[in-house]
Parts: sequence; C-alpha cells; structure tokens
Amino acid sequence: MDGERFALVTGAGSGIGKASALALARAGWHVALTGRRAEPLEEAAKEIKTLGRRALPAPTDVGDPEAVKALFALIEREFGRLDLLFNNAGQGAPAVPIDELTFAQWKAVVDVNLNGAFLCAQGAFGLMKRQRPQGGRIINNGSISAHVPRPFSAPYTATKHAITGLTKSIALDGRAHDIACGQIDVGNALTEMARPMTQGVMQADGRIAVEPTMDPDEVGAAVAHMAALPLSTNILTMTIMATKMPYVGRG
Repeated sequence: MDGERFALVTGAGSGIGKASALALARAGWHVALTGRRAEPLEEAAKEIKTLGRRALPAPTDVGDPEAVKALFALIEREFGRLDLLFNNAGQGAPAVPIDELTFAQWKAVVDVNLNGAFLCAQGAFGLMKRQRPQGGRIINNGSISAHVPRPFSAPYTATKHAITGLTKSIALDGRAHDIACGQIDVGNALTEMARPMTQGVMQADGRIAVEPTMDPDEVGAAVAHMAALPLSTNILTMTIMATKMPYVGRG
C-alpha cells in the first residue's frame, strides 16, 4: 500500500486496543483512537505522536448511532480517508447463571460488542466505499468465545458468535468495493478483563483453575500483520492465544 495510511481503533485506551494502535503506529499508520474515557485516549495519542505519526483521540460511545456518525465525520474531515478499522471495543457481564442476568446487563454487552461493532463497520464501509482510491480493511475482534463459551457468559458469547456472522457478511459484501474484512479471535491476552485468570477462573467442569496468559503486544503485532496485507489478500479468521490455555482438547 503506497502513501499515508489511516486507521481507527476502538477501545483504544488500554489493553488490546492500545497495543494494536501502537503497533500500527510503529508500522507507519496514522491512528484515530476511540473509547469512552478521554484521559487514556490522550495518553495513547501522546505515545503515537512520539513515534512520528498523527493521532486523533475521539471519545465516543460506539453504541450510540449519532455519536458514531460524528466520529466518522471527524475522521473524514481530519484524515480525508480511512484505510483500516479495528473493531475492538468490548465488555462483559457479571458471571451469573442466565436466569439471574438482568436485561440491562444483557443489553449493555450487546450495545457495545455487537451494535457498536455494526455501527463502526457501517461508518467505515460507507467511507471506504466512497473514498478514492476506493477500499480498505475492517478487522473485528471476535474472541475465542466466538467458538466456545465459558461458564456463565451468555451475553459475551452470543455477541462474539454474532461478530463471526458480521465479519463474513462484510467480507462478502465488500468484494465489489475492495473492502476486506477479517476477524481476530484472542485467547487470554493479559488485559484488565483477563487478569482474574491469573488468580483462577471457573472451568467447564466447575473447577477453579489458573490459566496461562500472553502479552497484549503479541495481539497488536498480529493486528498489524493483518493490516499490512494488500487488499487482494485477506486473513478471514486468525486465532491467537496463550499456548497452554485450556482451549484445544477436552475438559
């Protein structure tokens, strides 16, 4: 890809989002960063600027359609185009049996993980379709929960299964416009969300066990690799995980 490249990372203030934004900046991308909290976005933007890249921090609730419209208007105004969206923003719900889950807890996860991913993908698709040269890439953060659930994780697991359908639909519909779409499924990157795994989490058989984790920077490097491919090539799905986490096999 010739010339300057512009990316948007959601959930960019910490964890996988921040690691990916920095990895993209190191690879030469200018990066717009969004999330709910302004201060972490500003800190990440400062780090990107020290790498000699442009950074555009833009606090946004990705589950709010009007806020997302304003975000993409800002990106188009400031960057002129968008070559990559990393749909990373996500949250979980309390680990309780489904009959004890409130609708508000369910909806909060769906609003961010699924509606937010759709709204940002919709905004990116429209911009990538009308910009010249046309095209771009969307990467959705699916999670290993897109394949198998943890106990008491119905909202998170349901949204991550839905992300797989969204990814494949965008990949299909994007062909006519040189828009590639892929999914990265992450297992046990040591973010704040995953930190309880170092103390012990429930397994499928009811045991509590400590699980191995990996550095979020490894996920960032994987996202940067997917982003570096020409638009004629797409990684549809990538699974990156702590090697010894209990995912492959039974039990």
